Amino acid sequence: MEERSDPVERAFLGVERSASGQRWRQRLDQAGLNRALAMAQTHGIPELVARVLAGRGVAVPAAPAFLDPTIRDLMPDPYTLTDCEKAVERIARAIERGEHVAIFGDYDVDGAASAALLHRFLFHFGIDARIYIPDRVFEGYGPNPTAIDQLIDDGACLIVTVDCGSTSLEALAAAARRGIDVVVVDHHQVGHALP
Repeated sequence: MEERSDPVERAFLGVERSASGQRWRQRLDQAGLNRALAMAQTHGIPELVARVLAGRGVAVPAAPAFLDPTIRDLMPDPYTLTDCEKAVERIARAIERGEHVAIFGDYDVDGAASAALLHRFLFHFGIDARIYIPDRVFEGYGPNPTAIDQLIDDGACLIVTVDCGSTSLEALAAAARRGIDVVVVDHHQVGHALP
C-alpha cells in the first residue's frame, strides 16, 4: 500500500476509519496543519496537542498560556471597571493613614469569601478591618442606612461593600451625607443610576 504524502489525507495516529467503518476526515485544512506544526516546533509540544490547539483556533504565540493558564491571564483587566482607579487610590490612602475600614459583605458564599479575602489583604498592611454581614431576615439584602450609620458611629472612615451595594442608593447616600467614602465592589447588574 502506498503511503500518502499529502498531510491532509494521511491517517492520523495510524487510524483511518472509525469503529463503524467511516473514514476519518481531517478537521484541519492546510493552514491549520501548518499552524499546528509551527506550534509543535516553536513550543516543543507534541503534534497531537498542537493539532488540538490549532483546531480550537489557538494562535501559535498563545499556546503556552492556553496550556498553562494563570489567573492573571484569565481575568479581565480590573481597570476596565467603573472608577477602579479611584477605588484603588482610596483604599491605598486608608492603608497609608491607618484608617478604620469596614467591609460590608453579603451573606452568601461570594460575599463571605470576598469579605474574608479583602480583610486578609488589609490585615497584611496593618488594617484590622471590621467585617459586617447583615442579617438577611431582619435587614434584607445589601447595605442599609441603619447598618451604615452604625459602622460610621463605630469609627469607620471608609466602607467597602463586597458582593452588594450597586443598587443601595439610599444607604450610600447616608454615608455620603456623613462624609464617609464608600467603595462598591459588586458583580450584580445595576440600573441607570450608580451609587
